[in-house]
Parts: sequence; C-alpha cells; structure tokens
Amino acid sequence: MKHFIYILAILISSLGFSQNEQLFQQANDLYNKGDFEEAISKYQNIIESGEHSASLYFNLANAHYKLNHIAPSIYYYEKALKLAPNDKEIQNNIAFARNMTIDAIDQTPEFGFAKFSKRVTNWLTFDNWAKLSVLLMVLFVVFYLVYYFNYGATKKRLAFIAAMTFLILACGSVALAFNNYHLVENDQPAIVFAKESQVKSEPNLRSPESFKLHEGTKVQILDTVNNWKKIKLADGKTGWIATEAIKAL
Repeated sequence: MKHFIYILAILISSLGFSQNEQLFQQANDLYNKGDFEEAISKYQNIIESGEHSASLYFNLANAHYKLNHIAPSIYYYEKALKLAPNDKEIQNNIAFARNMTIDAIDQTPEFGFAKFSKRVTNWLTFDNWAKLSVLLMVLFVVFYLVYYFNYGATKKRLAFIAAMTFLILACGSVALAFNNYHLVENDQPAIVFAKESQVKSEPNLRSPESFKLHEGTKVQILDTVNNWKKIKLADGKTGWIATEAIKAL
C-alpha cells in the first residue's frame, strides 16, 4: 500500500510538472505574439501551482515591463535575481526597469572594514560556511593527532602550527556563518506598489509626513505595527508606510 501511494505521488507530481511545462510554453508563445496580458495570466497560474524559477520570474517581469507596469516588473526581476544573482540578462533588464521609477535615491556608500566584512561574509552562503567550518575542524583534529603522537621535534612543531591555523580558520568560518545568517535574516526587501504613498514619521495617519514614495522603489522592512511597516531606504532614510502600499519580496 505504501509503495502504491509513493508511486501515485510521483505520478501526480510528474503530471503537474508536465502541465506547468505546457503552460510555460503557451505563455512564451503568447508573449512572442504580443499578448502580454494573457501571458502574465498563465505565468501567474504556474506560480500559484507552487513552481518557482528564475526563468519564470524573468519572463513574467518582461511581460509586465512591456506593459509599463513599473512595480510588478521590478518585483519579479528582483525575485528572479534572488534565484540567479549572477545572471547578466536579469541585471541588465532590472536596470532598465529601475530607470522608469520616479524616486531618485542614492545608495549610502560603505567604507573600510564594514565593506570588507560584508563582502567576505557574502562570499559563501550560511550552509557553505558551516560545511567549511566542519571541514576545517576535521583538519584541526587530524593535525592535532599528528602533533600528539609524533616525537620528531620539527614534525611536531609543524603539525602544531597547522592544527592551530585550522582551528583559527574554523572559528572564523563559524563567525562568518552566523554573520551571514544575521544578514539574511535582517534582509527583508519590499517593492512599493502604490502609485504614490506617504511615508509617515510614526505608524498612524495623524503623524506628519516625512516624504513620499512612488511605485517601483525598493525598501527594507525594519518593523511592523498594526497595518504599518517601518521602512528604510538605500540612502538611510526611515519612516512608516501603509502595509498595503508595499509588497515584500
């Protein structure tokens, strides 16, 4: 009975995958014919079925871009970029889409150790840093055992130096793994979908307006209070915006 259920589950998932493949091809054909609205509908149907891929988000973003849908195009380019961060075509297209936005926000530059630390931390993912730290700990144990059981002064000294080096590197890898995890956990980007939205100094309608934002602008979500989100811009400005005005990535 268990084998039957297992086989049935495989057949159902295979059928769903085949249907999505057909839908994807149909959507691409509609896109090539210039029927962008219908193509968007079919791409959305694939996403609603639970399938996600960089190519799917990329094509959906392209269809929105053709219709001058600023916020949705940037939103789905960003989704595609998260899955394929080194894809040049996605990077180029999102740059074009960002040129359609109204808000001109300068990126706050990072200097010195903070910039270097972030670059090193993002060199590997949390899982890869964790795997590297385990490997380095294994090497530390191996060389420590060589040091412990060796009686030659030179070999003993070299084994000790190697063991301590791997131990330090392992500790560094663990620290970078947790730093990477912290960065990922605190990274909560969102795209402004409202045509124009007031950003308040406090999470209520009575508070004064700090500034306005327009569709397509990327923000970072810092906090949530009732129906308000505290956001931060790339230039460091913060404020509160209505939850329905933005869409989290």
